[in-house]
Amino acid sequence: MKKHSVILLVILLAASSFFFSCNDTVNQHTGDFTFDSLQVNQTAHLFGDTAKPACNININFTYITKSSDEQMKDSVNKYFLSMCFGDKYMTIAPENVPDKYAETYIENYRKDLEPMYKQESVEDSANIGAWYSYYKGLEGHVQLYNGNLLVYRIDYNEYTGGAHGVYMTSYLNLRLDTLTPIRLDDLFVPNYKDALTDLLWNQLMADNQVTTHEELENMGYTSTGELTPTENFFLDSDGITFHYNIYDIAPYVMGAIQIKLPYDAVRHLLNENTIISQIN
Repeated sequence: MKKHSVILLVILLAASSFFFSCNDTVNQHTGDFTFDSLQVNQTAHLFGDTAKPACNININFTYITKSSDEQMKDSVNKYFLSMCFGDKYMTIAPENVPDKYAETYIENYRKDLEPMYKQESVEDSANIGAWYSYYKGLEGHVQLYNGNLLVYRIDYNEYTGGAHGVYMTSYLNLRLDTLTPIRLDDLFVPNYKDALTDLLWNQLMADNQVTTHEELENMGYTSTGELTPTENFFLDSDGITFHYNIYDIAPYVMGAIQIKLPYDAVRHLLNENTIISQIN
């Protein structure tokens, strides 16, 4: 009897070990990435004269430094570089890009503005200084890294003279097992747009505690563009959030607008076996 108990204990321990081993595999993040960030903050004056207007560029860029798959690491970093800086920087080592981008920004600032500034009268120099003072901010960071899903967020703002600057936020939802960006067509059944648009309107009404489209329109919504599903969205553990930048559907004064639809609200529109089913 004692011998049978020992055998049973061995079997249970083996099964337990197998179970936890499987869980480790399931919960493991694809690529096993390690991230780091690079910062650049530079100010440069016209003609190198500190008494004259200047531009400032501020960059905070997150990228992958280590991975269990070097090819995957390089591919994902190329997506980050393209989203943050543009396609022409994709072939440059990530750690070199922020400095090079800042250098190019400063060169272009001086090349474009120094000839015009020379033509300004000395009497007007105090009044026009603000119009020649430029600023650019760029931040890219990982918002979510879960299994096969990585969500990367890019915040951009720029001032080039005038009444106010501009700012925008973009999202990259990347499926790591296929190394492809996730589009709405990947998530939803065919002909989903009308039904999804209705859900967005309903959620926006609920968020603003109104009951009609007209009330939203009177508040300023859809005065600069139609409310339709945008590819600028991000996924998280409990829903999909659609991000509308300034002027997309509302005036500048209303700022950026986000509408979050819980997965339960859109489940009837989702394709089977989408990446959403893998998000914890």
